[in-house]
Amino acid sequence: MALFLLYESASGYALFEAHGLDEIGQNTEAVRSSVSDLNRFGKVVKLRSFNPFTSALDALKQCNAVSEGILTDELRTVLETNLPKVKEGKKAKFSLGVSDPKIGSQISEVTKIPCQSNDFVNELLRGVRLHFNKFVGDLKPGDLEKAQLGLGHSYSRAKVKFNVNRVDNMVIQAIFLLDTLDKDINSFSMRVREWYSWHFPELVKIVNDNYLYAKVAKYIEDKAKLSEDNIPALTDIVGDEDKAKEIVEAAKASMGQDLSPVDLINVHQFAQRVMDLSEYRRKLYDYLVSKMNDIAPNLASLIGEVVGARLISHAGSLTNLAKCPSSTLQILGAEKALFRALKTRGNTPKYGLIFHSSFIGRASARNKGRMARYLANKCSIASRIDCFSERGTTAFGEKLREQVEERLDFYDKGVAPRKNIDVMKSALESVVNKDTETDTQEVPVEASAKKDKKKKKQKAANVDEADEMAVVDKAPETTNGDAVEDHKSEKKKKKEKRKLEQEMELDQAVGDSAAGDQDGTAKKKKKKTKDKRDDDDGEVPEAVTETKKKKKKSKSKDAE
Repeated sequence: MALFLLYESASGYALFEAHGLDEIGQNTEAVRSSVSDLNRFGKVVKLRSFNPFTSALDALKQCNAVSEGILTDELRTVLETNLPKVKEGKKAKFSLGVSDPKIGSQISEVTKIPCQSNDFVNELLRGVRLHFNKFVGDLKPGDLEKAQLGLGHSYSRAKVKFNVNRVDNMVIQAIFLLDTLDKDINSFSMRVREWYSWHFPELVKIVNDNYLYAKVAKYIEDKAKLSEDNIPALTDIVGDEDKAKEIVEAAKASMGQDLSPVDLINVHQFAQRVMDLSEYRRKLYDYLVSKMNDIAPNLASLIGEVVGARLISHAGSLTNLAKCPSSTLQILGAEKALFRALKTRGNTPKYGLIFHSSFIGRASARNKGRMARYLANKCSIASRIDCFSERGTTAFGEKLREQVEERLDFYDKGVAPRKNIDVMKSALESVVNKDTETDTQEVPVEASAKKDKKKKKQKAANVDEADEMAVVDKAPETTNGDAVEDHKSEKKKKKEKRKLEQEMELDQAVGDSAAGDQDGTAKKKKKKTKDKRDDDDGEVPEAVTETKKKKKKSKSKDAE
């Protein structure tokens, strides 16, 4: 059976034909040893066709399609043109060797060409890749390397394209920095306490918070200068007037030693550094909250921004977290305890990073494991929604949080929770309602006002045209200076628009019948009936029209 090889190079598609494989051997080891020798390998593998790409953009398109296992029209044309045709109902007498089984299955499914991908084919393709510039003689030295470099850059650039608002790497770096800052601020605050306690040891017991201690130490500096006048400023810092008075009283009877001005300056500067770090830590936390609301809004609303960020950081990315089953997510962060339990055959851990969630702390001791399993299940659902949904919404996270609250009530009070399908339906309905509300709000008010004005103008124009038509048709019918439309008001004209249209049609019918009649008495009767109709607000009785029709018929009979 003949064997053909498909090689996707950076410059185009190449088809090779392998014949006389006995010269290099039929097994993988024999081919591997003979690949490096071009004289032996060139006798076995021959170039059948080479179809270069038209442009760098076309090369990138073909590379993306092949990597995703999609058969493009260009590749299909190359294969159908250069390979023997497979007759229907008969087995092919050749096979096509490809490097990727995905593209091979796609080719065999669409073109019915049998494909194979194994170690033997991969070794042959390795030899083709090694000696490709020798097989294709038109390539200049360095052309293939330039094409590979350019396509590699384009392919990598296309692969790493992302939405800048949904970069989970920023969350990973932010949570790492937040943990580092917490440790540094804690150690620096302890250093400030220890340093300033040589001068004012009583302040440690009065002010417990690290940030406030650094702020107070920076303000006081020398305790000997502290007096009753400083109480309002200390109250603003501490937030409690009693504490401020206590600080002033303690400074008067302090047992600390005096510090030189240089030492006080250094303490002052270090306390300022600790305050700056604390301020930066607060801003970083706000940044983390905003990024989590952009990247994983449902996970953040379910379990909190910090715990959600820790889960994403530990998994490596939001996509990796979405791939994790709930059982893995439950013990994420407790790998050491898990493997130690498996080694010693002890009890495996019930929770990892999700232990920091408030739900686990609120559950009773015997329900903590069950609560952790349920919470991990909901976190897994929320992470998948955040990862694969196109629009960011917190509707699902809020509903999942309600479910966890209901489960807590069920464990504590026995209240039956809602079914998951009902909760998801309500979440979907809320998302659809929000979308419809945003769509209606996006319609500008000015455009709607302009449309209303245009509609009003069109209506007024239509009414005016109808009135003018009615007056024109009435002009020959009015006699003795009696105008029909003079005594009608504008309001009545608009209301009787439809009546006027019907009247016009009846007038035309009456005018046609009167045109053939030359009797003077008939004209007088016609004028009288018209005057009577004008006086009656333009209403033509049906009896008059019927009598006129009968007279017309009788006159036509007399003429005959």
